[in-house]
Amino acid sequence: MRGSQRDPERNQERILRAATEEFARHGLGGARVDRIAAGAGANKRMLYYYYGNKEDLFLAVLEAAYARIRSAERELRLADLEPEKAIRRLVTFTWDYYLAHPEFLTLLSTENLHEARHLKRSKHIAALHSPFAATIRDVLRRGVAAGKFRRGVDPVQLYISIAALGYFYLGNRHTLSTIFRRPLHAPRHKAARLRHMIELVLGYLRK
Repeated sequence: MRGSQRDPERNQERILRAATEEFARHGLGGARVDRIAAGAGANKRMLYYYYGNKEDLFLAVLEAAYARIRSAERELRLADLEPEKAIRRLVTFTWDYYLAHPEFLTLLSTENLHEARHLKRSKHIAALHSPFAATIRDVLRRGVAAGKFRRGVDPVQLYISIAALGYFYLGNRHTLSTIFRRPLHAPRHKAARLRHMIELVLGYLRK
């Protein structure tokens, strides 16, 4: 019985992995269910059984992608860190996660092209994000209480800014490298970008 319960989970995991790669490489319009099924070692009928259609599968991929980053963020244990150290860790983690998971940025770009029409149907996205916003709010509150941070910082705006600092750089590195004649993908420039982001965010937060 236990084995039969695990097999569907493994099947769905394989399908989601293959679909993530397909959507990240070809976008929603260019993705093909045949290639996803082949990559997952499954048949199309199984894929449709679990996920309905390509649009629903894309939503499942997005939800899984967000669930992974939120799960990784929980492992940061920001509530246990001194406020400045917590912010440093959050900025560093966000940057490193984007570097390690370029498919995440690609999926977000695709969904934004579709004006988030898939995420708007999600029953899980809000619940994934609310606890994380509360964690950042607590870090800010503790920073204010310790006399380190200024008052009145919106935790959601802060997180959007942290995400944007890395997202824009990586999403536009080819054009920016060409315009400024600087290889922004080189290790020394990526390290310099991280230092800049940390200084920028902490400079904004400090009293």
